[in-house]
Amino acid sequence: MGGIPIFIIVIAFLILSAIRVLKEYERGVIFRLGRFLSTKGPGLIIVWPGIDKMVKVSLRLIALDVPPQDIITRDNVSVKVNAVVYFRVINPEKAVIEVEDYLYATSQLSQTTLRSILGAADMDELLSARDKINANLQIILDKRTDPWGIKVTNVEVKHVDLPQEMQRAMAKQAEAERERRAKVINAEGEYQAAQKLTDAAAIIATQPSALQLRYLQTLREIASENATTTIFPIPIDLFEPFLRMREKKAD
Repeated sequence: MGGIPIFIIVIAFLILSAIRVLKEYERGVIFRLGRFLSTKGPGLIIVWPGIDKMVKVSLRLIALDVPPQDIITRDNVSVKVNAVVYFRVINPEKAVIEVEDYLYATSQLSQTTLRSILGAADMDELLSARDKINANLQIILDKRTDPWGIKVTNVEVKHVDLPQEMQRAMAKQAEAERERRAKVINAEGEYQAAQKLTDAAAIIATQPSALQLRYLQTLREIASENATTTIFPIPIDLFEPFLRMREKKAD
């Protein structure tokens, strides 16, 4: 019995070594003799050794951490800001051919864009209009990375590190604002109370008996207290009927 021919063994070895399996989220950019051939995957693909070269690209969403950047805002405040960029590769061919390292390129572009956009904003805008700044960053990064086959889905400014002097100044400003609001609320309360007292005085002026009722109610409130001695004035109006009766008898 003769053995298995050598060329069959070589062919079987070449076929086995040419088989590649790509996951659902992976794509293989195939170059044949240096020229772009096609983008394959997912599943089972054939890459001939020595002739073809494959570059695997992941299509999953990537969260890129942008390190803290020293930024001077438009109103000359020095801050440190870091952010996170969410993006994915939508065109593996461009991500491999158009840029050498799309991860590194996207990271560097994110840093320079962050400094540029935040440097054109005021300190108050950086703290209060975060959503607007995030949207602006996302639009600019998405436009600049589009030739690389990358889609930037979201950009979030994570933390703004303020100098200690600025933190103290902002704390004083917030305290002064709270005091101003408290004084305004107190003044509004005094004004409303004065207005109500004026209305009550106008009603009492037209109905003298209301004053007597109010007086008796006050006496009742005083009597309910746990006091041993209660001193209260008696208005002369209460004695007017008796004085008139005395005068009539005297006549």
